[in-house]
Amino acid sequence: MRSLLFVPADSEKKLAKGLSSGADALIVDLEDSIAPESKAAARVAAAEFLKAHIGTKDRPRLFVRINALITSLSDPDIEASVAAKPDGIVLPKAEGEATVVRLDKRLMANEAKHGIDKGHIKIVAIATETAASLFRAGTYRSSSDRLTGLTWGAEDLSADLGAETNRDADGKFLDPYRFARVLCLAGATAAQVQPIDTVYVDFKNDKGLRRETEEARRDGFTGKLAIHPAQVPIINAVFTPTAEAIARAQAIVDAFAAAPNTGVVGIGGVMYDRPHLARAQTLLARAAALKR
Repeated sequence: MRSLLFVPADSEKKLAKGLSSGADALIVDLEDSIAPESKAAARVAAAEFLKAHIGTKDRPRLFVRINALITSLSDPDIEASVAAKPDGIVLPKAEGEATVVRLDKRLMANEAKHGIDKGHIKIVAIATETAASLFRAGTYRSSSDRLTGLTWGAEDLSADLGAETNRDADGKFLDPYRFARVLCLAGATAAQVQPIDTVYVDFKNDKGLRRETEEARRDGFTGKLAIHPAQVPIINAVFTPTAEAIARAQAIVDAFAAAPNTGVVGIGGVMYDRPHLARAQTLLARAAALKR
């Protein structure tokens, strides 16, 4: 998934726009974008939307962001969402392995209740929204086979830390949030799930979005959260391997295939070793998956 677009569950208009945005996944939101007095109605709207579109062809993946497990809202969120058979749940305020295990058990019980195959519903966890979560970012590896991605959040984290802001005057993250970003990337890699970069809130700033997305790709992220449909084309473009990148990766793979017993190959005067081969194979696999 290159782009994952948040859409408020209680906005029929925004949900419709989300479907046509080109996003690889829609995150139907029951948490931050929904006012407390609207939670119950949003839950019903989310279920109706999922039931209307989950069986259609050529749709984006459909996830639901539930409210945090520590709230009284999470159980009814899970019940309503699972009944509509989404592709996955986005778990906010995750604090390591134990949080994902708790969600896994609740999903398992509700899948059985609704006759859904065990493990059908996947999990993407938001791994850095509290100070406590930072100390547990490396614990996700054995949490659940459902876990398919880790992402991170700076807005809730800054509130938990009591910070005045999370970005500098140029729009770049300050040190506490850069630290959280690295922990998410390392935690996802250690857990062998997709690392997904956080939102870029200045949704009219295309230049800033492209810069931040390119930096995320450079560092190892393979997708990014979006808060507006206009952000989706930029995110998709940045995370789609170019023809030049594919050709370069294929050349590295071919060179090692021609010399399987060597640890280093030379191409055009540049030396490549086994880590370069691993990166090339990863890029080609991602390109093939996108093509499918």
